[in-house]
Amino acid sequence: MPPARLPPLTDPKATFPLLRLTSFQRSFPGKKTELTPGHIQISPEKSAATQNDHSTSRPRPSTFQTLVMKRISNTLKMRVLGALEHAPGNSLKAQYQAVSQMIFKDDDGHPRQFTWRTIQTWWYYYRQHGITENPVRSDKGTTRKVTPEDLLEAIEKVLPSLHQKVPNATALYRACIEQGALRRDQIACTTFRRAVKKYELLKNDSASSTKRRRAFAKAHANDMWQVDTLHGPYLHLTPHDRKKATQVFLLCFIDDASRVIPHGQFYPADDTENLIHCLQLALYKRGVPKAIYADNGSNYKAKEFAQICTRLGTVLLHTPVRDGASKGKIERFFRTVRDQFLIRDLSDITSLEALNDAFSQWVEDTYHNREHSTLGMKPIDRFGLDLHLTRFLQNSEFNQELFFLEESRKVRIDNTFSFQKVRYEAPRDLRGHSIIVRFSRFTGDGSHPVVYHDGQRLGHAHRVDFIANDRKPDITF
Repeated sequence: MPPARLPPLTDPKATFPLLRLTSFQRSFPGKKTELTPGHIQISPEKSAATQNDHSTSRPRPSTFQTLVMKRISNTLKMRVLGALEHAPGNSLKAQYQAVSQMIFKDDDGHPRQFTWRTIQTWWYYYRQHGITENPVRSDKGTTRKVTPEDLLEAIEKVLPSLHQKVPNATALYRACIEQGALRRDQIACTTFRRAVKKYELLKNDSASSTKRRRAFAKAHANDMWQVDTLHGPYLHLTPHDRKKATQVFLLCFIDDASRVIPHGQFYPADDTENLIHCLQLALYKRGVPKAIYADNGSNYKAKEFAQICTRLGTVLLHTPVRDGASKGKIERFFRTVRDQFLIRDLSDITSLEALNDAFSQWVEDTYHNREHSTLGMKPIDRFGLDLHLTRFLQNSEFNQELFFLEESRKVRIDNTFSFQKVRYEAPRDLRGHSIIVRFSRFTGDGSHPVVYHDGQRLGHAHRVDFIANDRKPDITF
């Protein structure tokens, strides 16, 4: 295919076709010239042979002339868009095509010509965003379906099954998919690798040990509780299948000032439902804390857990990512649990009830009644010093509603609302208002949804009785 013919740049009447450049290399007689998107070089030896129709009327250049292809300035783009106003055509596409036939000069005086598709793109960006370039997305570089905390939780879940000290990110992604910790529609492999590198999710925990820290303790009991989960042993809890072992998880709260354990219990799963159950028992036993300090696990960052803390007037705090040392007191207690309780022979335990009974007895009889090396006294005695400052839940029949789920609903014009595919009647006239419906997570307990409006409890909502609401005609014979 013969090379493209370009008239000399000195010809004022010459028109330049649209230059579509890619990285390639062509050989000219007598000299090899590499053409790149950065520049175009025209050989004087080739000009006479390739420009037969211009050789008699146009002077031949004496040196290499370079047409610089650089980034198009916004000024030039606006000149091109300004030409659309007076361009002929009955449609925008016709105007785009008319302007695409025009020649524009850039800031350096070089002639430029653009396709109608390019002009259309510039006009679209200018009309939508006021600029001629594609705006940078506000969520660029972030994962929209999976948070870094969710990725960290998935990685920590599958790491024990990998035998490599520093696993490959791709192999780690496959393990997360195979074990169900993540789904392919949540995050792609390349996005997973990019997030792992950005947030340093595979960084050794020893890096956090160099962080400057200061030992601290709260002044009074129940000023702050620390909470965490201990991945416990595998136990044979199924009587009919002694070969199948189930891992148990210890959910536990510890008081920062006294080191008392408000409540701790083994569960078959580390989820939000079990966390709230553990918190409920801790509140009834040791009172309401002013703050709770937790890590970034999915159950500790659940909306339901945060709502309960808000209702209690408790501040929910979260540690930095991958900084287990910041919860030093609960981590130190877990070490005591491993060294003194889990070291026992647990082969005769065949149920969670038996395991929790043994753990509660060890906590109350041994841990609470033994002198703590840092406190210099028993944890239960230290907690008793601030007993007059402890705030307990009031004796009310509505305390159970503090741990209910909640959703918002809009009351219809007939003073009813739909909830879980059932029509309910509002306890008061709330037509057109938005309400908060609290309900038990256990659907079989027979409780009715509770209606709240503007922070006030209005009462239970009952199913609509369509027959009772019917106005029977007053007919007498």
